[in-house]
Amino acid sequence: MPPRSPLAPADFPALPVIGGARFAIAEAGVRYKGRPDVMLALLDPGSVVAGVFTRSATRSANVLDCQSKIGADSAEGAAIIVNSGNSNAFTGKAGEGSVAAICQAVAAQTGLPASRVFTSSTGVIGERLPHDRITAKLDELHGALSPDGMAEAARAIMTTDTFPKAATAEIDVDGKPVRIAGIAKGSGMIAPDMATMLVYIFTDARIPRAELQALVSELNAKTFNNITVDSDTSTSDTLLMAATGASGVDVTWNADFTQALYNVMLNLAHQVVRDGEGATKFVTVHVSGAASDADARTHALAIANSPLVKTALAGEDPNWGRIVMAVGKSGAAADRDKLSIRFGETLVASEGWVAESYREEDGATYFKGQEIDINVDIGLGAGQATVWTCDLTHGYIQINADYRS
Repeated sequence: MPPRSPLAPADFPALPVIGGARFAIAEAGVRYKGRPDVMLALLDPGSVVAGVFTRSATRSANVLDCQSKIGADSAEGAAIIVNSGNSNAFTGKAGEGSVAAICQAVAAQTGLPASRVFTSSTGVIGERLPHDRITAKLDELHGALSPDGMAEAARAIMTTDTFPKAATAEIDVDGKPVRIAGIAKGSGMIAPDMATMLVYIFTDARIPRAELQALVSELNAKTFNNITVDSDTSTSDTLLMAATGASGVDVTWNADFTQALYNVMLNLAHQVVRDGEGATKFVTVHVSGAASDADARTHALAIANSPLVKTALAGEDPNWGRIVMAVGKSGAAADRDKLSIRFGETLVASEGWVAESYREEDGATYFKGQEIDINVDIGLGAGQATVWTCDLTHGYIQINADYRS
């Protein structure tokens, strides 16, 4: 496993028990030896599940199966089972058969209908999933289910991740506590076109499924859909959120709950960027003054995804000309003579030319930090957007060149 990212959080958070949810892990040997690679989450009756998924045209059999199930209302419980090491993508009918076999086996083990079993697979593309290794562990998994098992589940879903990712929040609603906790995996192949990577969020709040789905979709657009590591959208990206209702507290359209969930999702999204393969810089790209919010996001992503910008960041070279290039190529409206650029609070360029006050040594000093803010004003309107990314280093090349070795 690669060394822990220098951008990793100092500590793994203490995750609360989410009433109505239990977790277990196992070593199935799908690809990795001597480490957990399967996790099972079992949700009590009354739980509702919402989700968003990759829109890749080559999405995996697991994603397609989850998409077919996610819109159903049900008073029954549910199960989520995830394996790492093999994505079960681009595996044709065999992939569909693996999903069906896992769902049927989990259903038999738990007493749930197969329609309430959600699966995810992450890892190498194009290799058949040895699903029998997973189903052989179901008795062990079922017997080990525990309300305290979410932290271990975060570790079991890792692939090239250098640290497990989790976030949590608690609010009071009419004097009663409501808890949210989420885990995620993701390090490379990160350019979401829906949600991103694999993310699982749990709350003991009570909320109708349709309202939960609307909330997850709305907040996803502001968090996971605005991060990028390498501009590559995964075949397996899945975000599932379960509300068990165990607290008895209804949070339908509750502003405090919405804010708390946003905070959890943004925290997890940022952790994925901080674990970007080979990353040494956490970069915030904020674009303002665009003709529309959509144009601002287009500009921001063009900057964040540019290999030239990302390698300049890695080399600690404040090459603002590459940002000008990225804005110009994005396809969104821009005017060279109205553009301004700041590195943090330092004005670098304005009105189509380098600022008189700018000194190259100031930019070079700023780029030596681990946290970089690139602020660009297009000068055309009120549109704005923020995207989070990382630098592109030799470490990224090494990890991905050796990935299947």
